[in-house]
Amino acid sequence: MSRRIVKKILPEYFDLISLGKKKYEFRLADFEAEDGDVLVLEEWDSVDPATRKSTGRVIEKTITYARKFRIDELNQLQDMKEHGFYILQFD
Repeated sequence: MSRRIVKKILPEYFDLISLGKKKYEFRLADFEAEDGDVLVLEEWDSVDPATRKSTGRVIEKTITYARKFRIDELNQLQDMKEHGFYILQFD
């Protein structure tokens, strides 16, 4: 049975997803997610907890591929600290 996973998202990312330009999310894996779950993205206007509020806009996306990993699995922690990493999207 699929789950509904509710997460906050900032306007610039919400807009890209709603336009179909952004087809991925990079998130801290502090929740369970798998293929078929529904990601419910609620737009919030700020990252500052003291001032942020919901804009009321919501978009739902079905997860078609979920992969959880730990940096230690890659044995590249130092390289990642030095160089950073990419999230690459493709059609």
